[in-house]
Amino acid sequence: MTWIRLPAAALLALLPATADGHPLTFTDTTVVLQRDGTFRADLVVDLDALALGAPQSADDAELAAAVRGLPPAELDAALGRLRRLFERRVRLRFDGEPAPFEVSFPDHGTPAATESEIPTVLGLTARLTGEVPAGAAELEFFASRAFAEVNLTIRDDRRGVTRQALLERGARSDPFPLAGPATAADAWSTAGRYLRLGFVHILPRGLDHILFVLGLFLLGARLGPLVWQVSAFTVAHAVTLSLAVFDVVSLPPRIVEPLIALSIVYVAVENILTDRLTPWRPATVFLFGLLHGLGFAGVLRELGLPADERWLGLLTFNAGIEVGQLAVIGIAFAAVGWYRRRPWYRRRVAIPASALIAAVGLLWTVERALDAGSP
Repeated sequence: MTWIRLPAAALLALLPATADGHPLTFTDTTVVLQRDGTFRADLVVDLDALALGAPQSADDAELAAAVRGLPPAELDAALGRLRRLFERRVRLRFDGEPAPFEVSFPDHGTPAATESEIPTVLGLTARLTGEVPAGAAELEFFASRAFAEVNLTIRDDRRGVTRQALLERGARSDPFPLAGPATAADAWSTAGRYLRLGFVHILPRGLDHILFVLGLFLLGARLGPLVWQVSAFTVAHAVTLSLAVFDVVSLPPRIVEPLIALSIVYVAVENILTDRLTPWRPATVFLFGLLHGLGFAGVLRELGLPADERWLGLLTFNAGIEVGQLAVIGIAFAAVGWYRRRPWYRRRVAIPASALIAAVGLLWTVERALDAGSP
């Protein structure tokens, strides 16, 4: 009957069709207020993709080949469009007024681009330079939604003051004072940023973690097995996330990411083979949670978590992950929870959904292993 199939369809609609389990990237931006009264803002972004109007997730080697194949006149036109994009989409406001700036691409034609591990022609740095208006009291930074979340560092070389912030897409930074004593970042604001970051690393962007949690949800009709599994997973990834942030443990992504995908396959296949919690399942989930924690840690490493925010950022990032996991389980319960004790639940929902999860996880395992082995 159609009405019986709808909850399963709603659950399967959550499954991604991409192998990229961690699409969360940042526009690393460093603004330096220099002693000579000028400013320099370096934005790290895929310039080849922006020049071609392609998504940032496009294949780097193909983008570089396309840019390299442009005739000189077309390349000059693309660079002109790229400069205008930054002029229109980025603002450095002093006392509320946008400051004019020049745009350059310092990596273009240098070893920073030609010898980069990431294939690129134009490089990864857009540099904006201009003058700080005389007597300016504060600075605000803004980048439009054309860019990813901004990992912003403002450094005032004149006073030896540095401030770091994480900005949502299209958000303006808090005012940075250009005179007087430096003020500490608001703890509530910092906690909120990392809480949100942890949450969005699960929903909607942690697609591999979503599949793993759904795999835990699908086993059996009773709530007890789910509680044991989620508890084991939570404790494990919190442990390795914390240890990785403090540089106690570390594994390269080329090892961690295929293993995370393989953990999804294991959990889904076991769902098909059994309808109850096996004695070894919580221990296995705990071991897989250790791997997922290393995956989570990559986000905080990419941000360069400041020493004065390390504990607060770690705790609230972990809290955001847990809220995200609970949200996934809540959505799954809303979709099929009413049917978990029906005799047909396992046959019509758990097994088909687990088979699909296993197939996606297996595809990811192969693709990530191939990517890890490629030069």
